[in-house]
Amino acid sequence: MIGKTLHSGLACGALALSFGFVTASAQESVPAAESESGNLWFVELSGAPVADGNTLNGVRAEKAAFRKAAAAARIGYTERHSFDTLFNGFSVEVGLAGRARLATLPGVKAMYPVAVIQAPTPEISAGAAPDLAAAIAMTGADIAQDSLGYTGAGIRVGVMDTGIDYHHPDLGGCFGAGCRVAAGWDFVGDAYNADPTSAAYNPVPVPDADPDDCNGHGTHVAGILGASGAIKGVAPGATLGAYRVFGCNGSTTGDIMLAAMERALADGMQVLNMSISAPYQWPQYPTARAADRLVNKGMVVVGSFGNNGANGLYSGGAPGLGDKVIATASFDNTFLSLNSFTISPDDTVIGYSTLTDSVPAPASGSLPMARTGTTTPDADACSALTGSLTGMAVLIRRGGCTFIVKAQNAQAAGAAAVIIYNNAAGRFSGTIAGSDVTIPTVQISDTEGALIDSRLLAGPVTLSWQSGVSSFANPTGGLVSSFSSYGLSPDLAIKPDIGAPGGLIYSTFPLEFGGYGTNSGTSMTAPHVAGAAALLLQAQPHTPSQAVRGILQNSADPKNWWGNPGLGFLDNVHRQGAGLLDIDDAILATTRVEPAKIAAGESQGGPFTQTLTISNRGTGAVTYDLTSVNALSTGANTFTPSFNTSNASVAFSAANVTVPAGGSATVDATITPATAPVGGQYGGYVVLTPQGGGQVYRVPFAGYIGDYQARQVLVPTSNGFPWLAQVVGTSYFNRPAGSTYTLVGDDIPYFLLHLDHQSRRLRLEAFDANSGRAWHRISDDEYIGRNSASTSFFAFAWDGTTFTGKGKNGSQWRTVPDGQYVVKISVLKALGDENNPAHWESWTSPVITIDRP
Repeated sequence: MIGKTLHSGLACGALALSFGFVTASAQESVPAAESESGNLWFVELSGAPVADGNTLNGVRAEKAAFRKAAAAARIGYTERHSFDTLFNGFSVEVGLAGRARLATLPGVKAMYPVAVIQAPTPEISAGAAPDLAAAIAMTGADIAQDSLGYTGAGIRVGVMDTGIDYHHPDLGGCFGAGCRVAAGWDFVGDAYNADPTSAAYNPVPVPDADPDDCNGHGTHVAGILGASGAIKGVAPGATLGAYRVFGCNGSTTGDIMLAAMERALADGMQVLNMSISAPYQWPQYPTARAADRLVNKGMVVVGSFGNNGANGLYSGGAPGLGDKVIATASFDNTFLSLNSFTISPDDTVIGYSTLTDSVPAPASGSLPMARTGTTTPDADACSALTGSLTGMAVLIRRGGCTFIVKAQNAQAAGAAAVIIYNNAAGRFSGTIAGSDVTIPTVQISDTEGALIDSRLLAGPVTLSWQSGVSSFANPTGGLVSSFSSYGLSPDLAIKPDIGAPGGLIYSTFPLEFGGYGTNSGTSMTAPHVAGAAALLLQAQPHTPSQAVRGILQNSADPKNWWGNPGLGFLDNVHRQGAGLLDIDDAILATTRVEPAKIAAGESQGGPFTQTLTISNRGTGAVTYDLTSVNALSTGANTFTPSFNTSNASVAFSAANVTVPAGGSATVDATITPATAPVGGQYGGYVVLTPQGGGQVYRVPFAGYIGDYQARQVLVPTSNGFPWLAQVVGTSYFNRPAGSTYTLVGDDIPYFLLHLDHQSRRLRLEAFDANSGRAWHRISDDEYIGRNSASTSFFAFAWDGTTFTGKGKNGSQWRTVPDGQYVVKISVLKALGDENNPAHWESWTSPVITIDRP
C-alpha cells in the first residue's frame, strides 16, 4: 500500500475493512504482494467440499442457503467465484460493514482475505548460452534422462503462471491436442491487474481459451520443467498444461488461483507447478488447503516457498505452506554460460550478463575503463558524476540506489558502457526496465569487480568485448540462494520441504523477448521438482501422489551454510528442507523412510519421540546404521536471523536396524531439543547408512527452542504500537489520550498493530469506558499472518457496530449509541490454547468518544 508520512502521523494506505490487512510502514510503502485486496474475501462454508467427500448437491444447497440468508439480512456483496470441489464457498467483494456481517451468518465457517500476488517480473539477462545443463546436472536429472532413459513421457504437468509461449519451438510450437502444451486456459486476459495501487489497475478478468504468455515468467518456468530443443528441461517428454492467472503485468488474486486449480484437476493433470507464493500465511489459507486436496485427489503439487529471505523467519507463502504440498527452496546454479570481455594487460576473461532491458553489448571493439568509487560501501554513482567519462566503460559498485540511477549518471557523464559489480558474494540479476538508458549496462561478480578496481588503481585498463560465450563457475553455486524464504511454518511443520536450482537459471522466454534468458527465484526451483516428479511417475507409475514428496526427501542432499560453507556446518533445515533434490537417486532408491520429515514441536515439552518405518523394496536384506547430524539454528529475532550451532541430539531404540527384502522394520528416534538460543529454531538430519556401502537416506527434523506461546506477537516497535489512530488527510495520527469520532467517512477509530508473528486468532471487543459494560465483539478472525518488516503494521477499523453469538440464525448485530468506549484487542498466539490466559496477549485502547452529527 502506498502512502505518505506527515508530521507525527503514519502512512495511511487504502482504508477498508473492520478487520483489514491494510498494511503500511512508517518509513516506506509495503509491497503489494503482502497486502490483501481490501474488499475481497474468501467465504468458507461449514460443509466439506466435494474433494473431501461431500456431494455436489450438498455444497450447492449450502451456497443457496448462504445467498438466502445474506439477502434476508440485506447484506450487499458481489459474488466473484463459486467453488465446489477444492473449497466449499465463494470469493466475494464486500464493504466494511457487510464483511463483518457475512462472517456471522449461519453456515459460515470462516472468512479469509483474498491475497493479491504480484506478477513475477521477468529479468531477461542476455548473453547466456542456450544450455540448462549445469542446473540439470545439480539434481541428477541428466543421469535420469541419459542413463536411466526417463523423460517424463506420458505424464501431464500443469503450469499455473503467466501462461506459456507455446509457439516456442522448444515447447512444441503449437497448442492443443497432440501438442506439447496440450491443455490450458487463460483466466484473466492481457490487461488484468489486481493491484489497486497500480496505475494500470484493472481487476476485471476477461478469460479466454488462449493461455499464451506476454510476461515471460511462465515460459521460463515451463522451459525448466520440460523444454526439448535448443535447451533441454528436466522432463522433456512431459505433456504440459498452461493455466494463465496473470495478465501481461501486474498481479493476480488467490481466488483466480483456486479457480485454476479446479480446472487443472478437471483436465487430468498429474502434477501441478505453482511458482507463486503469498508470504507470511498459514497452511489453513484457502489456496494451501485446496492444494492439499489436489494431492488427496491424486495430483502431485509443487509450490515455490517464496523469495522473502530478506524478510526473516516464518516468511514462506501459500500454497507452498500446504501440509501435503512440496514447498521448494532455492540453491544457486553452479556454472553459468555468459558473454565475456577481456581486460588488459593479460586479457583476463570476465563473464557478464546484461541487465534486463539494457541494449546489447557489442561482440567486438575496445573501450578504456574508469571507476567512479571504491570497493567499500559508499553508494557508488548514486549522485551526479563530476568530470568527463566520455567514451569509457565505467566500473560501478552495486548498492545505495537503483541500477537505473547509476546507469543514468554514468550516461550523463558521457560513458559508453556501464559495468556494475556485486556488493555481495557471487553474481546477480538486475534490471533497468523503464529507463532511458541507451548504453550497454552489464553485471559482473564481486570478485571480478574487485579485480578490475585493483588494476585501475595500478594504471590504465582496456576492456575488449568478445563474441560467443564461455562457462564460468558461480562462487555461490550449490548454496542456498540469498532470496530463498525461511520457515518454519507457523504451525511448526518443516517448510520448505526440499531445494533445487533457482539462482541464475537459463531457460526459454517468449519469442518476442528473444527466446531465451536468465532468471532467479524459488519460481525457478519449483519446475525442477515438478519435472522430477514427472520422471519419478514415469519410472514408478503406481506411486501415490501422497508418497512422492517423501521419496524425493529421503534421497535429497543437505548442503553447507551459505554464510561460510568452509566451516562445514549444514544450512538450516528451515531454509533448505531435506536438501538439494537428487532425482536419479530417488528413482533408484529401494528404501523408503516414513515419515520423511519430523516436526519436533516446542522444546518446552521435552524430548520428542518419532517412530520411523523403513521399507525395503530390494531383493536382499539391508542393515542400516543410525546416526544424526545437526544443522545450524537461528535466533529468536523474526526479521534479522542469527546463526548458531546446535546441541540437539538424537537417540535411537537400536544402533542399527536390519530390513528384510520386501519387508519393513521400525525404529524409534528420540530427539532431545537444542537448549539455545531460546525462541529460535533448530534442526538436523537422521541418517541411515547401509553397512557395506550403498545409498544413504536422511530424514530432516526441526523444532522450536523454548515455549512457543511465550513469543511476543504485539511488538511495539519504535513507533510504540498499538495505537488508537485517527485519519487526517492521508495519514494516521496517534491518539494516546483518546479522541472523538463522528463515524462519518474515514472519521472512524483505527487500531494500528505490529504483529511480529503469525497469530491463531485476533479479536476486537468494545466496552463502555465508564461502566465497563460489554458491548460485545467488533471482529473475531483466525489464522492471521505476520507483518513483513519490523516497522510495518496492520490497521483495523471500527464502524460502531458489534455482534453477539452465532446461532442457527446467525449473530445479533447492534449499533452502539453515542458515548465513550474502549476497545480490547486480544491475540491468541500460534498453536495456543484458547482456555489458557497465558497464551493470549491483549491491549486496551484509550477512550473513544462517539459523537455522531
